[in-house]
Amino acid sequence: MSNNETTGEVTEAQIAVHWQEEEYFYPSTEFIAQANMTDKGIFDRFSLDNIPECYKEYADLLTWDKYWEKTLDTSDAPCWKWFVGGKINVSYNCIDRHLAQYKNKAAFIYVPEPEQEPHQPITYQELYVRVNEMAALLRDFAGVKTGDRVTIHMPMVPELPITMLACARLGAIHSVVFGGFSGRACGERIGDSGSKILVTMDAYYRSGKLLEHKDKADEAVKVADEEGVTVEKVLVWQRYPGKSSSKTPMQEGRDFFVNDVLKQYWGQRVEPVQMPAEAPLFLMYTSGTTGRPKGCQHSTGGYLAYVAGTSKYVQDIHPEDVYWCMADIGWITGHSYIVYGPLALAATSIIFEGVPTYPDAGRAWRIAQQLDVNIFHTAPTTVRMLRKAGPDEPPKYDYHFKHMTTVGEPIEPAVWRWYYEVVGKGEAAIVDTWWQTENGGFLCSTIPALHGMKPGSAGPAVPGIHPIIYDEDGNEVPAGSNKAGNICIQNPWPGAFQTIWGDRDRYVRQYYERYCKDPNSKDWRAWPYLTGDAAMQAPDGYYRILGRIDDVINVAGHRLGTKEIESACLLVQEVAEASVVPMADEIRGRVPVIFVSLKPGFSPSEEIQKKVVLSVEDTIGKIARPAAVYIVHDMPKTRSGKIMRRVLAAITNRVDVGDITTLANPEVVEEVKKMVQS
Repeated sequence: MSNNETTGEVTEAQIAVHWQEEEYFYPSTEFIAQANMTDKGIFDRFSLDNIPECYKEYADLLTWDKYWEKTLDTSDAPCWKWFVGGKINVSYNCIDRHLAQYKNKAAFIYVPEPEQEPHQPITYQELYVRVNEMAALLRDFAGVKTGDRVTIHMPMVPELPITMLACARLGAIHSVVFGGFSGRACGERIGDSGSKILVTMDAYYRSGKLLEHKDKADEAVKVADEEGVTVEKVLVWQRYPGKSSSKTPMQEGRDFFVNDVLKQYWGQRVEPVQMPAEAPLFLMYTSGTTGRPKGCQHSTGGYLAYVAGTSKYVQDIHPEDVYWCMADIGWITGHSYIVYGPLALAATSIIFEGVPTYPDAGRAWRIAQQLDVNIFHTAPTTVRMLRKAGPDEPPKYDYHFKHMTTVGEPIEPAVWRWYYEVVGKGEAAIVDTWWQTENGGFLCSTIPALHGMKPGSAGPAVPGIHPIIYDEDGNEVPAGSNKAGNICIQNPWPGAFQTIWGDRDRYVRQYYERYCKDPNSKDWRAWPYLTGDAAMQAPDGYYRILGRIDDVINVAGHRLGTKEIESACLLVQEVAEASVVPMADEIRGRVPVIFVSLKPGFSPSEEIQKKVVLSVEDTIGKIARPAAVYIVHDMPKTRSGKIMRRVLAAITNRVDVGDITTLANPEVVEEVKKMVQS
């Protein structure tokens, strides 16, 4: 036994964990009775010994034009190819095959932000017609061929998934850029992907304002041109067809209103292209705080099989459910769990244009009541925002969720309890899912009818995913030891991305090189996937994600996870949100600095700052005592509501904050600067 084990200390290679284990909550018998997955044997079927053949179970949820010959091809390790020899079309699987049974059922219900505008149901039949007409336009008017890239820079409107599915019908690769990103960010992604077509929109609503969007297209084309890529056509959907909502002029010969051109393709049908299973379906760029954005290349057959399987068994989606994922389709969550996964299962999905707190904090619950939503899917960021803006709103509305998902970052136990007790009314099963853009679908989550829920814990790995935790030196951290390290996945899975578009070396270097056992091996067992997250596994097998490895703060040799410190801050009654960043310190190397914002009705005070410090010391220990606690009016956030910790860290360490064009509230940066640097 090492000295560290006898003293109970952690080595520098491990992350100190002080989190207390929470109690279990269990789903109702009514939920279990209707659940898609109640067979514990699924974990045996998806054991490490049964990789890769077990994934046939997910692939068999789909309709194949030609069955595959090889489940997993490892010849170009670690660029895995799934269901090789198989032929399939994603658009057909998401629309055509449902028509016989579900053509009059809503595929999407579009909810515009202005409350006076009516909801717009789109049936599977209507979706079929609109996707075919758009596919004909892309092919015959824009010249899009199989394998071409099409960049889509659009807000949350039904025309976005219609365009994606039209690309998939043709076998074209779509690259959706989040609508809140700047024209420059869009242009860089066009340049990287070599896309000749940009599909955009003239305007959209956000927080009660009709925002100009067409101007971003002009900037994107200019930036792409500087990168050596000429955009041949800009196709502009109109927020109000037949009426211009943008002051930015159309450029003759390049810009075209989609709704005008579509008239030429009325009633057209496009035969879905039979695509090789391993052909790319889409690129999803991660914004990355440093360096160029990475174009994560996702496959056709493997990706669709994985999102269909996880939508069915983790999300518990049935065709008769009304499902609302509040993510933006411009992120991977929206691709996997608004568009492709739910449509593959013939679900009804809601697309909401606006923000959940406009015109007030009851909006989300009014929508849920009106549309009888029974599955709700959102991020801890949004849960915290709703808890801050309207903690007592949900009980005012008569809606009932059977199931709720949380995604995007770890959820603090105090926030989880509000989500469960107030939003879910103590009725809903919660799955706290952990995964990433690169992964395609969930990696860790409880299977809702099989496992108890534990606040703040992502739960065990989902079927077919086999994590392993390594320390900095490559030693395995014993399973269930409550010691933390770098979480990796031992095996390939069909949802994982295939490579970084145009940069295989970066893909290998960033995700596989660090813990690779033999760089010449074609055996997948030699290639653990590095997620870049820190985690610990409790004795019950549940994983708790501690944040990015980069976010771990090394205080005098103790590696502390920022998420645990933030969770301690949220135990203070007045605190709504917390963000912890490292500050350079001559003696201790790094020390935590805490930013908090308060719930409505509370004013900043020294007393609250002291409460935060005490909570951190009581929960974790004096080693985590912050150098400073700042009470801010708001945090710098992206348009999707994520706190930009790198901006707070830059301000704290008095370095350049970098590009803040993607922030929803850039004015906050100056406010925080004055507070910290004065």
